[in-house]
Amino acid sequence: MKKIRENVRSLTAAAAALVLGTSVLTACGGAEQAASGQGAAATEAVKEEAAATEAATEAAATEAAAENAGEESTPVFDNVTLKIGANVTPHAELLREAVPVLAAEGITLEVIEIEDAITPNTALADGSLDANFFQHVPYLDNFNQENGTDLVSIGATHYEPFGLYAGKSDNLAEIADGAVIGVPNNVTNEARALLLLEQEGIITLTEGADITATVEDIVENPHNVDIKEIAPEQLVRSLPDLDFAIINGNYALEGGLKVKDALAVESADGVAAQTFKNVVVVRSEDKDNAALQEVVKVLQSQEIQDFINNTYDGAVVPVQ
Repeated sequence: MKKIRENVRSLTAAAAALVLGTSVLTACGGAEQAASGQGAAATEAVKEEAAATEAATEAAATEAAAENAGEESTPVFDNVTLKIGANVTPHAELLREAVPVLAAEGITLEVIEIEDAITPNTALADGSLDANFFQHVPYLDNFNQENGTDLVSIGATHYEPFGLYAGKSDNLAEIADGAVIGVPNNVTNEARALLLLEQEGIITLTEGADITATVEDIVENPHNVDIKEIAPEQLVRSLPDLDFAIINGNYALEGGLKVKDALAVESADGVAAQTFKNVVVVRSEDKDNAALQEVVKVLQSQEIQDFINNTYDGAVVPVQ
């Protein structure tokens, strides 16, 4: 390719020099008749050579363009198809943004939308999926422990801040005694919700309680709030029956809620932001699969980060 470019430059320079020669010879037209005849003949010869040079230049440029196009269109992978299960928002949406990029590399991505938080892992474990994209590592670790599976993360992509949203009540400063607060009913996300309630001064947890916290770790509850455990995908529709609810970022988005409207959001420098990054998950034997690794690379690319920042209004935060 470099050699072709050099040839193009050389031929172009030659053409320019020949055209200049034509101008010089033509300028001598006021001399004697013999010289004029010789100049005209020379001019015609130069024109012919210049035309030939121009044709050669164009041919070289065409060859260079063809070579360059061939380099850009050659797939890295040999017609690989991957099935990835994902929650609708934002995971499936992010995967669809990656589809054309991966297609150019020879990877066909089949995005399987799954609404619940169990099926993506069970389907991956039984081989129905090649990967899934919906969870963070603490949830994955808990699932593996409870189900005897060996699923592993191959890369983090983004973080979805938990928000505390208004239901029947909308003032945390004047929270009523006995207020009912909905939280996700799985272990890791419930701990995350409890940490947010502690952050806002509504409860106090046992010293050292972090991502493993449960309601048993509540040591102070001055308003006697009632912690109601609800499936995370049901929390948005349950809001009218609750005073408040703490909702996963993806389910809040699907339900039409905006993080900027939440009464409280997880601190960006808190344990949750550092711990609950969303990951692409595969079976352990596939952790070094090059095509699956490429999916993560594309999801972490600047193009996808820009899409996240321009689309989700702070409800999804790219991993830096």
